[in-house]
Amino acid sequence: MVPPGQSVSITCDRDIVVARQLGRSIALELGFSGVEAALVATAISELARNIVSYAGTGTVTVVPLSQGGRVGVAIIAEDQGPGIADCELALRDGYSSSGGLGLGLPGVRRLMDEFVLDSAPGRGTAVTVRRWRI
Repeated sequence: MVPPGQSVSITCDRDIVVARQLGRSIALELGFSGVEAALVATAISELARNIVSYAGTGTVTVVPLSQGGRVGVAIIAEDQGPGIADCELALRDGYSSSGGLGLGLPGVRRLMDEFVLDSAPGRGTAVTVRRWRI
């Protein structure tokens, strides 16, 4: 059974910091190294930044995981924003619909062990990622 997660409502830059600190804290409590916890925090920052930039509001939930003797953390970032028209394109390095560097989602995918993007125009976006402790 997966323990319940802790959620942070994301509406502004301050909330990004709160979500990042929560993820880092939970990762450290689970025995992640400082470097691993920083990777979790970085992924949360990117996902929360996307919520602020593209949807305005949403949530980031951090869930401790225990599965088959492994310990990890899941991060679920959800919003009810405009959605992503082309998920494959959004995951390509260098692509940005807003003129940014286009490193956010592809970077998160590289930092985490598991990555699932669920989005469509008009229905919002949900990104679920997992990182397992080494």
